[in-house]
Amino acid sequence: MIDRRAAFHALHRAGRPLLLPNAWDHASAAALAARGYPAIGTTSLGVAATSGLPDGTAATAGETLALARRLAGLPVLLSVDVEAGFSDDPAEVAEYVTELSGLGVVGINLEDGCPDGTLADPECIADKIAAVKAAVPDLFVNARTDTWWLSVADPLPQALARARAYRAAGADGIFVPGTVDDATLRVLTEQLDAPVNALHQPGGPGLAELGRAGVARVSTGSLLFRAALGAALDAADAVRLGEHTAPTGLPSYAEVQALVPTAGT
Repeated sequence: MIDRRAAFHALHRAGRPLLLPNAWDHASAAALAARGYPAIGTTSLGVAATSGLPDGTAATAGETLALARRLAGLPVLLSVDVEAGFSDDPAEVAEYVTELSGLGVVGINLEDGCPDGTLADPECIADKIAAVKAAVPDLFVNARTDTWWLSVADPLPQALARARAYRAAGADGIFVPGTVDDATLRVLTEQLDAPVNALHQPGGPGLAELGRAGVARVSTGSLLFRAALGAALDAADAVRLGEHTAPTGLPSYAEVQALVPTAGT
């Protein structure tokens, strides 16, 4: 496990960002692994929505753990989105993450956004990070600050202050979803002594551009899940309208069955 976690750390290179696609179930994770992605993350929205639960409300601790257990055998490095740790108690967060670690998880995302649309006390998040790092020192903790995500006024100073507090507590990376502005990202990557993670935004800069801003990791977040849902709706509508062209890139039944190690009938 130490070697796997070290390998995950090594994939974070400023200027040559790791593309981390986010899965929501075994099939999506197995398909991404089969496509050759060395590491994948989970998306809390996808996990919550497929379970009929709301995202970001600490409602999916059991579902997230169960998914990590199902993905444990895949030949891929796995990082898990744990929202804000599913608890306000740092010891409980550390206990939960330790259980994930025991399944082979190499990293987590830990966010500071609250269900009511406010930002958590940074000291509370820092305490959670410190507790996790004390329990599993070599786990990659990607600390997410939602200053842009929640449209905080003048988000850059807050993001820098929070990121430095999280870094001092032991965070290995800083995630800043909601901004792909080149100048802003350059400030973050130049002033923070940790890999910076950006969220890919359709129509926004690509990997090369984000890399030139110093970004070390680019996540897809819930994009793949939402794209899959949209494709399913498009396919259903096409059948209803009498269209006969198969969707582009449609996997065969056999290809999907092959994603399961011992598929049943």
